[in-house]
Amino acid sequence: MSFFTRQGKAFVIAGPCSAESLEQVMGIAAAVKPLEIDLFRAGVWKPRTRPGSFEGVGEPALKWLQEVKNAYNIPVTVEVATPTHVEEALKHGIDVLWIGARTTVNPFQVQRIADALKGVQIPVMVKNPVNPDVDLWQGGIERVAHAGITEIAAIHRGFSSYNAPSVYRNQPNWAIPIELKRRMPDIPIICDPSHITGNSELVPDIAQKAINIGFDGLMIETHTNPTQALSDAAQQVTPDELRDILEKIVVRDNAEPNTESIGLEYLRQLMDGIDAEIIDLLVRRMELTEKIGLIKKDENMTAYQPERWRDIVDTRGARAEQAGLSKEFIVALYEKIHGYSINRQLEILQGVIKELKS
Repeated sequence: MSFFTRQGKAFVIAGPCSAESLEQVMGIAAAVKPLEIDLFRAGVWKPRTRPGSFEGVGEPALKWLQEVKNAYNIPVTVEVATPTHVEEALKHGIDVLWIGARTTVNPFQVQRIADALKGVQIPVMVKNPVNPDVDLWQGGIERVAHAGITEIAAIHRGFSSYNAPSVYRNQPNWAIPIELKRRMPDIPIICDPSHITGNSELVPDIAQKAINIGFDGLMIETHTNPTQALSDAAQQVTPDELRDILEKIVVRDNAEPNTESIGLEYLRQLMDGIDAEIIDLLVRRMELTEKIGLIKKDENMTAYQPERWRDIVDTRGARAEQAGLSKEFIVALYEKIHGYSINRQLEILQGVIKELKS
C-alpha cells in the first residue's frame, strides 16, 4: 500500500494555507490532532501570483513545524519551489514535500527540484499545473520518479481560467485528473477542494465528489480563525468544520475506478463535472451577450441580426459534424441559446437591464 492511501478511508492532509506564527500552527495542530489527520500542511514559502501579498515567513517557520511534529506526533509537509527549499526542508526534518501548481507548469524548475532529491527517499506530492495540461502534470511526476523517489502522489487543485466567471476559484476540469489516473493508475490522487472552490462553504461538496470519483485523499486548508488568515482566508475551514466534513464523507467500497470496467458512479461524476463546465461557459456567454446588447443600444441596432444567426448555424453546425455530432442537434441547441440571448438583449434595449453586473 502507498504512503498516501488508507484502507477504507481517505488520506487527509490539513493545516493552514500559511504558517503565520508558532502560536498559530501549534493551536491549529492541537485542534486537528483529535481528528487523526495523516499529514499537517502549512505554507512556508508562498509563491504568490503577484508581489505585495504575504509570501510566507520562510525558514523560521520550518522550526515551528518541527515543534508541531514533536508535540503532536503528526507528520508535516511543506511546498518547495527551488532546490534551496528542498535542502532547508530536509535539514529541518520535514516528512513530505509538495511541488505547487506554479512550479509544475515549468519543467525546468521541476527538474531542478528532482535533481535536488536524488539520493533522498521522501514522499513527494505534485500538484497539477495551473493550466489544464495533463502531459505537464504527468511529466512533473515522471521527473520526480526518475530522481529515485518511490512514494509519489498527485494533487488536484483545479485549473486557472482567464476572466471566466465561475462559482469556483479554479475550474475542477475533472476529466484531467481522471485521464491522469487512466495513464498512471498506481499514482494516488489527492483532491484540494480548498483551492478549487476558493470558498469554505463549497469545500464539503467538492470533497465528497472527489471521493466518489475514486480519489485517494483530501488536502483541506484549516485555520482556527480563517477571517484573520494572512492568505486565502475565504477558503479555509475551522477545525470544527473540518471535523464535520470528515464525519460526513462517505468512502464507498467501489469508489476507485477500475480502468478496465469503469463503474456507474465514476461515469456520473465525470458527467457532472462536464455539466458544471458547460454551465460556467454559458454564464460567460450570457455576460458577453449583455455587453453586446449595450453596444447595440448605443448604436441603435436591433437585437436580432439575421446574418449573425446564419453564421452561427453554419459554423456551429459544421464544427459539430466534424466532431461527429448531429448538426440538427447542435442547431436546435443553439436555437435555445440564441433565443435566450436575444431576450436578454431585448431587455437591455427596452431599459430593463440598465447596467452590467460588476
